[in-house]
Amino acid sequence: MPSQLVVAAVQLSSGSDPERNVATAVELIRRAASQGATYIQLPEYFNYLGPVVHYQKVAESIPGPTTNRFGELAKELRATVHLGSMLETSLEPGKFFNTSVIVDSSGQVVATYRKAHLFDIDVPGEVVMKESDFITAGDQLIVAECPGFRLGMSVCFDLRFPEMYRALSMKGATLLAIPAAFNAITGRAHWEVLVRARAIENHAFVVAAAQAGTTLEGIATFGHSLIVGPWGDVLGESRSDNEDVLVATLDLDEVDRRRSQIDVFHLRRPDLYPSLDD
Repeated sequence: MPSQLVVAAVQLSSGSDPERNVATAVELIRRAASQGATYIQLPEYFNYLGPVVHYQKVAESIPGPTTNRFGELAKELRATVHLGSMLETSLEPGKFFNTSVIVDSSGQVVATYRKAHLFDIDVPGEVVMKESDFITAGDQLIVAECPGFRLGMSVCFDLRFPEMYRALSMKGATLLAIPAAFNAITGRAHWEVLVRARAIENHAFVVAAAQAGTTLEGIATFGHSLIVGPWGDVLGESRSDNEDVLVATLDLDEVDRRRSQIDVFHLRRPDLYPSLDD
């Protein structure tokens, strides 16, 4: 099996116009594929980043029209396309799922992950947000089988919970996906160090496609999409405040090499911390 994988992180500046957002995503996915990428990741809320009042109109079933459209694109480009996240309908009135979707090169949805950790924070004078008012949390960890690698799925605020990424890695993930619409204020303080930490502590590759810029409604995101190696080395980082495409070639054998050098999985002491809640 080939040990090299060309990946892309597509950075978007999405807003409240789904048609424009989708058209931009399609254009940048094509650009990534033209550079050889066969795994292409979009950011969180890639097709709608706007007021909650319109969520009902934007949310879809999965599979649905949007996943079908990107399935056709993935099939045409012979690539695995990761739809960072989108609003999925739920049975709970007034609430939705924030759902990450993988479509493979046959055009089929092969994995879905519903964001588990919701962005409920209160930093006085800076950021106040309660995502749980309109999003229902998922309750499953997902490791997707992709050609040549196993993908641990997560979304944005999940990044702050290292135990989740350890569990994904122990379930076999060699690449960790972190599509995000990371807040501009907390992003400046924490984004890069957290993304690199998730790679280092699990000796895994990380692809973190992000939203960038400020929407017309004032939603400000940090950008700085990243591709990071198992040693914490930054293989790609966007410095743009707008749309961008990062492409990197990964040596998948490096995961096993680094894990054998510092075998953090086998050197753990679960007898000391069988449950962090005890």
